[in-house]
Amino acid sequence: MAKEYLVQETIVPAKQLGRFAGFAIGAAIAFSLGTLFLSVATVRYIQRALPTGPNWEALGYVLAALSMVLVIGILMKVTASRTSAAGRPSKRS
Repeated sequence: MAKEYLVQETIVPAKQLGRFAGFAIGAAIAFSLGTLFLSVATVRYIQRALPTGPNWEALGYVLAALSMVLVIGILMKVTASRTSAAGRPSKRS
């Protein structure tokens, strides 16, 4: 009975935590790759819309960086409005 209790209270929660961590790491990698691809696509799109030349290419990088900062700021604002001071989701929808 003690062995069953030990397995129930230590091994099973550890397996569940490992599964959760695996999904969290996989999601973090997927979101990171998505962000990387989106930022490269944004740079290429802006550079293609601008005239050719080294100064225009540099402007494309600057505009793409500013657009990514804007997107990050919007996401942070939305996330902050949806969480409480304790870092938990708020009761509001």
